[in-house]
Amino acid sequence: MTDFAQRRTMMVDTQVRPNDVTSYPVIEAMLNVPREQFVPDSRRDVAYAGENLELAPGRVLLEPRTLGKMIDILDLQNSDLVLDIGSGFGYSAAIIARIAEAVVAVEDDPEMATQAEARLAAQDVFNVAVVQDALNEGCASQGPYDAILIEGAIEDMPAAITDQLNEGGRIVALFREGHLGVVKFGRKLDGRINWRSAFHADAPVLSGFVQQRGFIL
Repeated sequence: MTDFAQRRTMMVDTQVRPNDVTSYPVIEAMLNVPREQFVPDSRRDVAYAGENLELAPGRVLLEPRTLGKMIDILDLQNSDLVLDIGSGFGYSAAIIARIAEAVVAVEDDPEMATQAEARLAAQDVFNVAVVQDALNEGCASQGPYDAILIEGAIEDMPAAITDQLNEGGRIVALFREGHLGVVKFGRKLDGRINWRSAFHADAPVLSGFVQQRGFIL
């Protein structure tokens, strides 16, 4: 029988802690949320690999290092309402739910959204609302949010997303810049997002976040 608990500890000790994830709540959550329960059943044996794990064509569960660092950077508080965009089968939402007050998890794939609800409930995670909708629209009806996480690369940040962030709120996203991916952290001040680069990572560009390119005659 596979010892997933041992793999989980090894993931944190070899992939997460050495990459400057120092927040105790994030470490505690990643040690306790069973990652193998939030991937396709056929991929459970590779749930703890140190790489992005494909969930569906063009969609991945971010590698532990990247996800851990992104959540760590958000500096989540236990009073926060968090918007999790591209939540897949619900792993990130389960992590965040152990730290923040509540999570709204947006997923555009109907099957993954249904699976996320079932898998979160099976783990007794009840402070997450799964919403099946376009990723680039977020979920304005449940906002505004104290923090926003986008789980996949983006080329363009829609105003519809940043408009859902509280003044003083935090957002983290992986921007595709040419062939490079740069995770950036932003804070909303005076209605504008002030961005800073945090670290390099890579993932497929999410549907709805592709930059519109004009025609050249």
